[in-house]
Amino acid sequence: MTFHDLHHADRPLVLPNAWDFASAAALCAAGFAAIGTTSLGVAAAAGLPDGEGATRDETVALARRIVGLPVPVTVDVESGFGGDVRELAAELAELGVAGVNVEDGRPGGVLADPEEHAGVVRAVREGGPGLFVNARVDTHWLGVRQESTVDRALRYRDAGADGVFVPGLVLEEDIAAVVAAVDVPLNVLHVPALGVQRLAELGVRRISTGSLLFRAALHAAVEAANAVRDGGAVADGVPTYADVVALTTPGSGRASGFPRR
Repeated sequence: MTFHDLHHADRPLVLPNAWDFASAAALCAAGFAAIGTTSLGVAAAAGLPDGEGATRDETVALARRIVGLPVPVTVDVESGFGGDVRELAAELAELGVAGVNVEDGRPGGVLADPEEHAGVVRAVREGGPGLFVNARVDTHWLGVRQESTVDRALRYRDAGADGVFVPGLVLEEDIAAVVAAVDVPLNVLHVPALGVQRLAELGVRRISTGSLLFRAALHAAVEAANAVRDGGAVADGVPTYADVVALTTPGSGRASGFPRR
């Protein structure tokens, strides 16, 4: 099944977001059908700010490392890193990336003019004709111009987007309204209060974890360090050294420390 097909299957695509090779390989070993990247995780791991266009090199380098995994990979390119997005899309497509996520939020926490961003989407489409272009609408994420959400989504669709992503969209009526008005797959962040089944019933086709996994990993690492220092118990289920080595050893088989569901 192609990455495009995964957005039209019986259930929504649950897309976990990785920040380095090990996290991507572990998620692949756990049985996820596709892997995305998280811009926050990539930026924070490099000691750089998220959403400020500072991580083009790190993002492309990560894409180059993980495209060899046996699942499709989609890459978060923020708003295009301020450069030639057509060239960026072509480079990622040549590497074997299956899709990109490009947002209409801009450095400083402001929204782009929708026509300007439609031009960005169009350039990505032209640079990587085979990419699944997911156009992110940041109206709800930034808490501004929420009434323009559908209009923006339709403009980006018309510019060549294969899907739209509206992070921060959490109310059932708002989700249903976007699904009804926009005839390409809707992507939202995981909404704990609704869950995958209810989001599926509302018509959502892709559910991303965003930066959740990266933040959870940081929390788990600090908790384990605290447990060692304070004489407490380290959480059960931590992968072994051999499990992690297996992630980077071709032909070693799936690491047993990453159970499939």
